[in-house]
Amino acid sequence: MTGEGPRLSIDIVVPLYNEEQVVAEFHRRLMEVVIPLRRAHDVRICYVDDGSIDQTGAELAKVAAGDEGVTVLELSRNFGHQAALTAGLDRAHGDLVVTLDGDGQHPPELIPEMIELYRAGYEVVLTQRVAAEVGRFKRWTSAAFYRMLSAIGDTDITAGSADYRLVSRPVLEALRQMREYHRFLRGMVAWAGFRTVVLPYAERARIGGRAKYSLARMARFAADATFSFSLVPVGIALLVGLAFLLLAAAEVAYVLSFWATGQQARLAPGWSSLMFMLLIVGAALMIAVGLMGIYVGYIFQEVKRRPVYLLRAVHGNAPRRPPPGPDRPEP
Repeated sequence: MTGEGPRLSIDIVVPLYNEEQVVAEFHRRLMEVVIPLRRAHDVRICYVDDGSIDQTGAELAKVAAGDEGVTVLELSRNFGHQAALTAGLDRAHGDLVVTLDGDGQHPPELIPEMIELYRAGYEVVLTQRVAAEVGRFKRWTSAAFYRMLSAIGDTDITAGSADYRLVSRPVLEALRQMREYHRFLRGMVAWAGFRTVVLPYAERARIGGRAKYSLARMARFAADATFSFSLVPVGIALLVGLAFLLLAAAEVAYVLSFWATGQQARLAPGWSSLMFMLLIVGAALMIAVGLMGIYVGYIFQEVKRRPVYLLRAVHGNAPRRPPPGPDRPEP
C-alpha cells in the first residue's frame, strides 16, 4: 500500500541515551518495517547518541557498519532529549521525517500507516497514547499538565501525545527556523499550525534498561514547556499583587471608618495581625519576583545564542543534507 504514488525520501530519527541493552533489539524491530519500505522509498535512519556514558556508542557503531543507510550522530555530552531530536531533524533532508524513541515503547509498525496519512494530505501525523501501563501518579500528572498548558497557552497541545510523529518537509523547515534554547517540540509543532491528524497507539513496555526521565527531568521539561509557551504565570503574579492591593485598600477604609465615627479608641495595635499581613505580602512579592526572575533567566540563556547541541562526530555513510544557506540557519 505504501508503494502507491511517487517514491519518497524518508528520514527516521531516533535519540538514545545510555541504551546499550536495547540498541540491537530495537534496530532489529525497526528494520522489520524499514526493509519492506525500502522497496518503494529511500529510507535513511539517523541515530543520535545523546552523550551516552555506557556502550551505546559501540552498539550504534556496529549498526552503522552493517547498513550504509544508517548515520550515527554523537553529541559531545548529554544535551537532553529535545536537543538530540533537534540534531536529527537538522541532519534530515527527506520529503518527510519520522521521530521516535529508541527504547521500544513506540511501535515502528505504525510508520507505514503514518506515511499513508501523509499521502492523504496531512503535513503532521501525531501519535497519541491511548493505553499504557504507567503509574497512576504519572498518568494523572501528565493529563493535568496538558490540560493546564492548553488552557494558559496560545497553543492547543494534544494530551497523551509523544515525540513519535511524522512531519513533512515544510514543517521540518519551519522547525529549523525556531532556534530557541529551551525546546518543547510538541508545542513547537502544534504552534506551527500545519494540517495535523492524530494516530492513536498502545504504548509498549521498554525492551530493557530503565526510563531516563526522572521526576526532576520531568519537572524541568514541564517548566520549559510552560515558560516557553505562556506568559500567564506573570499575569498570575500581577493578579496576586492587585488582590493584596485591594486588601490593603479595604484595611485603610476599615481603619478610617473608626476615625470617622469617633471610635478610634477601639483601634488597639496588634503585633500578630501586623506580622501576619507582612508575611503574606512578603510571600506574594517573592512569588512575583521569582516568576519574573525565571523569565529573565530564560531570556538570559536565549540571548547568549549558544547552540542547542554540539556534535563530537558523525559515523556512517548516509549523505549529509545541503549546507545551511540564508534561509537555513546553522544548528
